[in-house]
Amino acid sequence: MTPRERILAILNREPVDRLPVDLWHTPEIGELLRQYCGVADDLAMYRALGLDKIVWAFMDYRTDAGERAGGQSGAGAEGGSRTMWGVPLKDVQAGAAHYSEFGSAPLADYETPESLNDYPWWPSVEGFDYDSAVANVREAAKDFAVIGPWVSFFEIYCQLRGMEQSMMDLIEAPELVDAILDRVEFIQTEMMRRFFARAGKSLDLVFISDDIAGQTSLLMAPAQWKRYLQPRLKRWCELIHSHGLRAFYHTDGAARPLLGAILDSGVDVLNPIQHACPGMDLKELKHEFGDRVIFHGGVDNQFALPRGTPEDVCRETRYCLDTLGDDRQGFICCSCHNVQAGTPLENILAMIETVQREPLQ
Repeated sequence: MTPRERILAILNREPVDRLPVDLWHTPEIGELLRQYCGVADDLAMYRALGLDKIVWAFMDYRTDAGERAGGQSGAGAEGGSRTMWGVPLKDVQAGAAHYSEFGSAPLADYETPESLNDYPWWPSVEGFDYDSAVANVREAAKDFAVIGPWVSFFEIYCQLRGMEQSMMDLIEAPELVDAILDRVEFIQTEMMRRFFARAGKSLDLVFISDDIAGQTSLLMAPAQWKRYLQPRLKRWCELIHSHGLRAFYHTDGAARPLLGAILDSGVDVLNPIQHACPGMDLKELKHEFGDRVIFHGGVDNQFALPRGTPEDVCRETRYCLDTLGDDRQGFICCSCHNVQAGTPLENILAMIETVQREPLQ
């Protein structure tokens, strides 16, 4: 099977020759792997490693003045001193890793729904570079499944208002929360409609990234999530499904109390299954939700990949295969979020090769 065929078969719960293996990585790791494979671009690297890569298709954005803003995913995107939402970016060097992190929250002083009309940085639907994104989608889809664009609700809200203020807003300023989220939803909904119409059948999944949990617990009460975010998530899943696409939902952390509601909203693929967190036991998740969702991720990126030995990574990967993939379906094995700069090459290869060697039972 080709990588694209293997991923699509898993999404359709059809037989595969082996479970697929994907990889998320930082630019530094991408450079390391390209050098190892002796190739110049990422698609060639994915082919050389035999990865069942779900290729990301994010869009560049230009302001009305023609300036390039940070891309859809905000921090970590190349280009621009602000995100497309007007959030300032600052460069951070941490050892071998370089990041763009968020600066001051530009909506911190906006206190009423009416005041939002004065904010100068609301993105224009016309500002996205649809043509380049669609060209990238079509090129990648020759061999790989493709996911895009990147959309979010609460992550963007927190960037605009600041994390602490955002938590307070949920209790103290419901009308402001709704007003900001309404704009965030409308802009991205219209962008998706245009993108889907142009990308056609080359696109397979849509990436909804909305972290709602931390290392030990939820970031908000379930009632707040259901009040502010679930109706919006349902609308997006309905839009995605209406175009024959799958909704791929990302939340890090101890999200267990909300997983049922997330799946009820129409999510098809759940990522990253951070089983180091309370309540995220892989066997229990597979038993309870395995017939409702495709799991993506699983392989620990806090100890095993960056700090363990290749043997540790093999054991970790086999554990994920034997739990989330115990029926040899419904699971796409991948690093649990981006493999970070400084991760040993032999550990990355150990994860990939363990999946590729794993026989179907």
